Amino acid sequence: MSKFIFESYHFDKEKLSACFEYSFENGISFIEKVQFEAEPNYDEVTLEKALFFAFVLIGTSYFKSFPSPNIEINFLLDDWQAKFFNSVFQEGLSQFAYENNLNRDNLAHFIGSSNDNSKPCEYKGEGILVLQSGGKDSLLTAKLLKENNKEFTSFYVSSGKYHPKLIDRLGFRLVTALRTIDIDNLKISSDNGGKNGHVPITYIIQSLAVIQAILLGKSDILTSVAHEGEEPHDLIGDLTVTHQWSKTWSAETQFSEYVSKYISPDIRIGSPLRAYSELLVAKMFVDHAWKDFGHIFSSCNVANYLQGEDNSELKWCGDCPKCANSYLLFSPFLPANELKSIFDNQDLFIKSSLRMIFKGLLGVDGVSKPFECVGEIDELRKAYHLSQEIGDYQSLPFDVPNSTFDYMKLYPAQDWAVKMLK
Repeated sequence: MSKFIFESYHFDKEKLSACFEYSFENGISFIEKVQFEAEPNYDEVTLEKALFFAFVLIGTSYFKSFPSPNIEINFLLDDWQAKFFNSVFQEGLSQFAYENNLNRDNLAHFIGSSNDNSKPCEYKGEGILVLQSGGKDSLLTAKLLKENNKEFTSFYVSSGKYHPKLIDRLGFRLVTALRTIDIDNLKISSDNGGKNGHVPITYIIQSLAVIQAILLGKSDILTSVAHEGEEPHDLIGDLTVTHQWSKTWSAETQFSEYVSKYISPDIRIGSPLRAYSELLVAKMFVDHAWKDFGHIFSSCNVANYLQGEDNSELKWCGDCPKCANSYLLFSPFLPANELKSIFDNQDLFIKSSLRMIFKGLLGVDGVSKPFECVGEIDELRKAYHLSQEIGDYQSLPFDVPNSTFDYMKLYPAQDWAVKMLK
């Protein structure tokens, strides 16, 4: 069992580049770099606290190579911080643990002191930074902000020189952060028996957004996460297995609390879509954003978000769980010919290669739900039956249980974030 070491982090003021360094006792080390944009006279003290936050969260990308409860971090943590980071490295790595036959005891355990380490900064920024991906949720947030005459800056994290060009159509400034993951040393780790798997990527991206907001003097950071990620896939002892723990409501509130306690209470981060079901978000996207983005957006990871690939023009592969999930969510609100047009005029309900994926999404015949950011089973069943009521969609070649899911129901959310879209 090799100890994972959080080595150091620093920020190059001239190059506007952050560097995060990690290692294992077995000699393998990693350096990740992130290139940012900045305005003059940014708050360096607040930035330092945000850099440390990102430093720990980004560590999940490298810790997973040789997971161990033994870690070394030469920075003082109080009990609240230790508990928070334990959640990130345990609940946040639950899918990774599940797929690699690990349990909570095999994952990182941070130890805190009883001393209160919370010394947040007074911060004087203002303005809105909106995370963008080119998917329906973030585009909807941007569209609703514009409808309410609110200016914002778009933020996109790239792994190469490309970004979805449709983001440029939003009409406001776009800033990008270039994240250079240490692929070479991850490959060396893999060749030496290192593990791979899913990390809490939403947390990592949000931590970079906090850094970018400070560098630009912004105070409000908007993510675009609806009510999702709550439905468990399985249990490993007392460890709940979810695909994207860092998208849950609990994770959002914990992240927001960390920022307030340890960075600055004057920086807010949250999702204005949190109160809505995925199915309601799909309806809202059709109502507000389909005309502008329906034929150029995508939520398909397979076709668009492989490391370093050109994703200037977004596409749909038509063969993955995200495509099937999107087809289900939009089908109640669009004519079949319109929805099929973005999938090469295919009706995905009758595509044989997707049959088992649809069974997993809809909880049929004991097929496991895909490890993807998809709707809840009962929600997707409701979407399917609503689509059948329209009359021009083909039916799946198996029976789908009925659902009483109320897609108009509102869920807990941060009030300030929800009000941003009103």
